[in-house]
Amino acid sequence: MRITTLAEYGVICALHLARRANEGPITGREIAETERLPGDYVEQIMLRLRRAGLVRSTRGAHGGYVLARAPESISIRDVIEASETTTFDLHCVTHPVEEERCSASHTCSIRPVWLLLQRKIDDVLQSVCLADLMMEEGEVRTRVGLSPAPAPEPDARALPILQP
Repeated sequence: MRITTLAEYGVICALHLARRANEGPITGREIAETERLPGDYVEQIMLRLRRAGLVRSTRGAHGGYVLARAPESISIRDVIEASETTTFDLHCVTHPVEEERCSASHTCSIRPVWLLLQRKIDDVLQSVCLADLMMEEGEVRTRVGLSPAPAPEPDARALPILQP
């Protein structure tokens, strides 16, 4: 599995909107500038998020985008599916090795593994919402079941006074 640029940028843009939920609309260009993302990508993503009902847009001098729902009710899966249309590409479905071999009517001992992996990935992405990502990294690591980040190794080249 690989997270595409559209999916990653979609999460960054949605998180940006979540962090400024009470500040009013912001333009795609402002999001792109603040997050240092390509403006064309951001506009394309914002259109997809709007079509999926995750953001609302307003026109005019003070127009722009806002989240359509509370950050607690928007999962990372929602954002990725809106940005990219799928969270996991079942390659045997989208790019079959051989039409007959990869058809649903043919038995395949590999397909159940890919289907299980897709379900597990979707479950994890569904369990994390934008509000969760508004926490510090350490809190997010704990929330998703990871151990805290390891402490950085001391740099042998650093002056002794600067080492912890």
